[in-house]
Amino acid sequence: MRINIAPKQILDKILERKRRDEYRPENIDLKAMLKEILTLAGKFVPSESGSILLDDPVLNQNRQKPGVLYFVSCFGKGSSFLVGTYLPAALGIAGQTYTTGRPYISRKAKDDVNFYPVIDKKTNFVTKSIICAPIRIKKTTIGVIELLNRVDGSDYTGDDLTLLKLFAEYTSTLIQNSLDAKRFGELSIKDNLTGLYNDRFLYGRLTKDVARALKRGSDLSLIFLDLDNFKEVNDVHGHLAGSQVLTEAGSILLDSLTIKNSAAIRYGGDEFVVILPDTGVEEAAGYAEDLREAIARFVFLKHRKHRYPGGEKALNIKGRITCSIGVASIRANSGPANNGPNGVNEVRDDLIKKADSAMYASKQTGRNKVSLAK
Repeated sequence: MRINIAPKQILDKILERKRRDEYRPENIDLKAMLKEILTLAGKFVPSESGSILLDDPVLNQNRQKPGVLYFVSCFGKGSSFLVGTYLPAALGIAGQTYTTGRPYISRKAKDDVNFYPVIDKKTNFVTKSIICAPIRIKKTTIGVIELLNRVDGSDYTGDDLTLLKLFAEYTSTLIQNSLDAKRFGELSIKDNLTGLYNDRFLYGRLTKDVARALKRGSDLSLIFLDLDNFKEVNDVHGHLAGSQVLTEAGSILLDSLTIKNSAAIRYGGDEFVVILPDTGVEEAAGYAEDLREAIARFVFLKHRKHRYPGGEKALNIKGRITCSIGVASIRANSGPANNGPNGVNEVRDDLIKKADSAMYASKQTGRNKVSLAK
């Protein structure tokens, strides 16, 4: 039995249901998992064709849209053309199983009002009968597993459906374990207060980005940012208010990440770093200026909070908390380097040092400004 699997980018998209950053803490082999499940299902309930379909996490994160179902693992006639494609989640017997969350047996598919004939036309397959079971995570249906046409020509039975439901549960368990593993991996590289990446993530990510830039001959910029007058907030309003300022600053940074594959990191205290791959110093300086303005005009602590000193009083701090920014790039600030590990590490460390120095230059020459590394 030949099992066809969807491309890795589709599997990654489904497994990682929210994060958009391309760098992952772990590399879960979902492809091998799905192949194993469908192989076993096809052996226990011998069928001419079968598929695992999972929903589109981008369209369907909050269950507010019908979304689509991706064919992520398939076997049978025409399955090599089917895998990686998708169908609207409200269509077909698979769609009926997905939307209702209930298993389904169709012994005469062509007479079934829910049958969707378009797939047969695409694959030149003749569907006679179907069994389908929902795949759930935490009581939410995320996909289906289906088998078509028993090999011996007989009708599918309730026992067949019971077996398929077991494989659906096995699928959901493996996907949940994979999600949990990835979330656990992300916890080790995330800052609990701001939700940004932490310094542990910075060095590994920056090393990869610098190596790629040197190999491709492209540029990369690094931004260091330090909040101005942050100590004053802690001294006057207390550390709980200061923590909330950092949380709000982290949100501003996340909202600013419009450059592809950029990443924001809390480096420590009230200091932040932004990595801008494939970005020259001029574009990075423009980004930094926009970020500086966004922080300068932001009203911090404008919502009523029980934890602020003085009960629920909102502090409405505006114009006092600003930031000093330093910008460095490979082409503008790093000398020639080879592509080996030593050369990559030298460029990485030099970028960090120069961006940091430029940030301190902004501090020393008036604050609330952007300085380019020299």
